[in-house]
Amino acid sequence: MGRRGSPVRALFYRLVLINGTVFTLGTLTLALAPVTVSYPVLLAEVPVLVVGLVLILVATTVLLRRSLAPLDELTAVMERVDLLRSRDRLPEDGDGDLARVITTFNAMLDRLEEQRSLRSAEVLAGQEAERRRIARELQDEIGQSLTAALLSLERVVGRAPASLQWDLRQVQDTVRGSLDDVRQVARRLRPDVLEDLGLASALTALAAEFTEVSGIPVVRAGNPVPAGLTPQTELALFRITQESLTNIAQHAAAQKVDLTLTGGPRALILTVRDDGCGGPHREGAGIRGMRERALLIDGELTVSSPPGGGTLVTLVVPLSGGRA
Repeated sequence: MGRRGSPVRALFYRLVLINGTVFTLGTLTLALAPVTVSYPVLLAEVPVLVVGLVLILVATTVLLRRSLAPLDELTAVMERVDLLRSRDRLPEDGDGDLARVITTFNAMLDRLEEQRSLRSAEVLAGQEAERRRIARELQDEIGQSLTAALLSLERVVGRAPASLQWDLRQVQDTVRGSLDDVRQVARRLRPDVLEDLGLASALTALAAEFTEVSGIPVVRAGNPVPAGLTPQTELALFRITQESLTNIAQHAAAQKVDLTLTGGPRALILTVRDDGCGGPHREGAGIRGMRERALLIDGELTVSSPPGGGTLVTLVVPLSGGRA
């Protein structure tokens, strides 16, 4: 039944006390009341016994239900808890036998969320480092090789016979397109504009690139971004916007996207809304990655997608003294 002073032992003693008290009162009532029970039981005595039994059962049920009521709330929280969503805790204002169980359960959730946050931070930091490494290799190795090949082709085209120049120019255009693709991939992996020019310029460049690739116009709105945002916050906002636009291009069948970033005295709010098909969606690795990034900056991410109403992604990041 657990160690001394544990919640299980306390609940055990409470149940024994409740049942003992109820049956003791029932016995005293029968002993002291002006009622006798014969053997065999007379017909006139049956209502008295039935009433006594009902009172005992009702009293036992009420007392046990009151003692065990927190278990229903605990079960409900255990069924719906998600470490990637908003904090869901049981109230600890009670003083019953299960108060310690509730406090321990809430503390366990705190530890799990903290550990997951630390692991997520390590994983995301590793991902960003790997992205930077791949971007450098694309630019320094593959990009330079394609540039050298392009320069060589330009020299060859000038000396080649007229019958081969058209084919060589086709090859030249293919190499030039591959070089542009490599540079574009490198920019996605390593947003230099975010480090050099800040979040607002990075989002503008991201929206322009998305429109160029997908053909879907992006309408930018909002007030100036508050100064003093940490690099981690700016990177999280950039990556969440990038993933939202990627999802729109792949799944939404949208005609327009509204991208809004507003900063107030207490919170920074990012919204990405499309006019696509909407409807029920299954949260895959992309959205769960967005939630992990939001948790790392103490933000709250919500995704709503009514049928036929497009999809709205909202990120609210609390600000302290104008900074996240």
